[in-house]
Amino acid sequence: MTDIRLIDINKTYPPDVKAVEDVNLHIRDGEFMILLGPSGCGKSTTLRMIAGLESISSGDLYLGDRRANDVDPRDRNLAIVFQNYALYPHMTVRSNLSFGLRLRHAPVAEIERRVKEVAEMLGIEPLLERKPGALSGGQRQRVALGRALVRDPVAFLFDEPLSNLDAKLRASMRTELVKLHQKLGRTIVHVTHDQVEAMTMGERICIMKDGRIVQVGAPLEVYRNPVNIFVAGFLASPPMNLLDARVVADGDGLAVIHGELRLPVPTAYAKAYSPYRDKPVILGLRPEDIYEQPVAGGVAVEMSVVAVESLGPETILVTAIRGGSEVSARLGRAFTARPGAAQRLHVDARQIHLFDPATTLAVLRPQA
Repeated sequence: MTDIRLIDINKTYPPDVKAVEDVNLHIRDGEFMILLGPSGCGKSTTLRMIAGLESISSGDLYLGDRRANDVDPRDRNLAIVFQNYALYPHMTVRSNLSFGLRLRHAPVAEIERRVKEVAEMLGIEPLLERKPGALSGGQRQRVALGRALVRDPVAFLFDEPLSNLDAKLRASMRTELVKLHQKLGRTIVHVTHDQVEAMTMGERICIMKDGRIVQVGAPLEVYRNPVNIFVAGFLASPPMNLLDARVVADGDGLAVIHGELRLPVPTAYAKAYSPYRDKPVILGLRPEDIYEQPVAGGVAVEMSVVAVESLGPETILVTAIRGGSEVSARLGRAFTARPGAAQRLHVDARQIHLFDPATTLAVLRPQA
């Protein structure tokens, strides 16, 4: 096991395309770290630089106490699992699992022991004599994981390994990867664009945009306290509602207004938000902080129904604030409404977020 440190890492492609800029990240020994972001944000390039599959334009990469910039990929003792699994189609599952060990001239008895051990762990013993073409997507994914596990590396690098699976199997494999991490205790760096994967699997999330790190933290920490509008609008589905608003005086306190929505600023946030009095702001409201029934700290607001999405366990309601914009609310599974109908909802004013429209940064407030 080892920790991984990226210090001022940059990757530039000719003529002057900056794929990764000034990345500083410490992945702790035994940690499950998620690299999350939209396509083209630099997360896979960062992973490939850790693996040694991409050269580093500038900066330093440390695996433990060893500077690894110029270390050959095969000497880093890292295992990588790709999106397409990269199995050898002409080899059996047994041969795919043992290939890396045979390249290293490991003893035959050691190879057989490791293959058997990993096959039992992943439940792929009945598949050992099959070839990849005869396997389902989930079985191929397990074989790709097994090929990484059999090497007993110091860390695992996963490049969107679940993206080709159907929704049910993807949920199952999320659980299997978490259980595997708990059992092995090895460092895992997992690249994904899927917010559900990030929230359910990672001990910490590193969110990237345009080649740079935007925010790093525990899933709930990032969810509750997004550092800027990008994180607020990217993490979770449906994402945070972001509305053009204004801070105004409200008796002895402050309020935030958007259309006919008027939310009193909680006393605990008044000092943080007071510099924005009589100024425009971006108001952030999570869909789950909007309710059908009255709630403590809630403010009633009249809206009109735009769309109703019944998902089974929950209902996503899209409504329009009078004189304002559309917002999404996450309501109970029993909720029903017709498009165009009037609907009174209750917004929990204690959960509001404010962002500076010029910088897009969150206005700092007491931690939620």
